[in-house]
Amino acid sequence: MFSKEIEKAYEDAIKVLERCSTHNGFYAAYPGYDMVFARDAMIISLGASLVNTKFKEVFKDSLLTLAKYQSENGQIPNAVDVFSKRKPHIDYQSIDSTLWFIIGNYIYKKRYNDSTLLKKHKKNIEKALNWLACQDPKENGMLAQLPTSDWQDAFPHRYGFTIHTQVLYYKVLQLVGNLKKAEKLKIIVNKDEDTKLWNNHYYLPWRWKNHNKYQEKGEWFDTLGNVLATIVGIADNKQSEKIIEYIIKNKIDQPYPMKASVWPPITPNSKDWQDYFYDCDARVPYHYINSGIWTYVGGFYICSLVQHKKFKLAEEKLQKLAEGNLIQNFCEWLNGETGKPSQGENQGWNASMYIAAYHSVKEKKNIIF
Repeated sequence: MFSKEIEKAYEDAIKVLERCSTHNGFYAAYPGYDMVFARDAMIISLGASLVNTKFKEVFKDSLLTLAKYQSENGQIPNAVDVFSKRKPHIDYQSIDSTLWFIIGNYIYKKRYNDSTLLKKHKKNIEKALNWLACQDPKENGMLAQLPTSDWQDAFPHRYGFTIHTQVLYYKVLQLVGNLKKAEKLKIIVNKDEDTKLWNNHYYLPWRWKNHNKYQEKGEWFDTLGNVLATIVGIADNKQSEKIIEYIIKNKIDQPYPMKASVWPPITPNSKDWQDYFYDCDARVPYHYINSGIWTYVGGFYICSLVQHKKFKLAEEKLQKLAEGNLIQNFCEWLNGETGKPSQGENQGWNASMYIAAYHSVKEKKNIIF
């Protein structure tokens, strides 16, 4: 038996997804983000596809929209903004949109036991994989990226080999059956002295070139990247335990799960500060993605806790996730110190990952992927 808050949040989460559903696919939020973002739509679909077949058509429409606007080179758009009164615009400039598109196609097949869309998008996926392979400048199997070219699209400044991108690519390689390449990537991320991201406590957020005793790298904690590493298996059980221990010790999952995308907050006195951060909500510590609380990341975290058999803690965190989401009907983010909500509500991926966390705790099995 779950608490009334947990059950209410589940019912409300479904209503949020209903509001975000359109014949073009899932919009990121309603009102507000009235366009199809690849990463948002696919993460929304992870949870939405657990609610029987209620959102099957919207999931399908999301994939069709993204495939329709795939670039000639194979890149999947970051955002398709052609459905409003604004000037039509297709935005690319991201690496994770292509990764999430491939993941989404395989999740659609698995959830609904329906391979028609995967077959339809066979050439799209082949082109996407080819584009991804071209993002390997070191020719070592790791994808490299430019700054602000994933969900952290305005803050912070990271480039080269990021843990977030490697874990998504690892999952993609598993899904398409390229297990040899996936295993090579896992070894490089964990053990190769020139490129490894593991620092014996957690994965570094990014790393690029080495200059003798100097290295281009970040040392802050990338919440989503590390949590995903514990889910997809790029981190083994011992590494996953260390990551979870680090999260608990530093209270990254408090007051609500969880602070993202960086820990600790970056300030103008930090070595990672860039002047353009002043033009972003993240310029203030504990705001936005500067250690603000993003409950969709908390959903992934709870699923990881279940996967690693921390059932009691997972249910406790599900309770806090429900409370956080109910403060202002699944708003975009909460203040990382006070829990005060940001503006807006009906954020699709927060609702979706709450649903995924709910089902995972209830079934005592991580059922995201």
